[in-house]
Amino acid sequence: MDCLTFRVLLPNEFEMFHLIADWYFDEWKIPIEKTLLKLGSITSDDSQFQVIVMQGDVAVATGGIYHHVGLLEKEPRFKEHKHWLGLVYTIPDFRHQGIGAELCQYIEGVAEVRGIREVYLFSDTAVPLYNRLGWSEVETVVYGQRSVTVMKKEL
Repeated sequence: MDCLTFRVLLPNEFEMFHLIADWYFDEWKIPIEKTLLKLGSITSDDSQFQVIVMQGDVAVATGGIYHHVGLLEKEPRFKEHKHWLGLVYTIPDFRHQGIGAELCQYIEGVAEVRGIREVYLFSDTAVPLYNRLGWSEVETVVYGQRSVTVMKKEL
């Protein structure tokens, strides 16, 4: 098995943007055009970024740090927090192998190097994972049909 490589996407990686947009649509029904616009925007802004995980020449996971996440539309009070870890996705054949945890740690490292001192996230499915990775639970809120936990980590 090839080892994993992690890297921050560049602004002109349109093929990769489309792949990620397809993943996000399939997993969360996020409109493809919305993801393409977001990736174009954040890859040109040093305070936000998208990471891609490769195994050999195959993309297997992604995630990033964003200023805007969907929760902020429903809970505007969280807009005071500027950096959100989000949209952490691993393709189905590579799940349950620790790649998501490695990806989160890599993202946190990039954020720290870029001067980001605290990050937030929200999740309804991976709270135990984030607890293991050193995240603290801030509060639980209703988001659509789900109850999600907002979490914070100091870098």
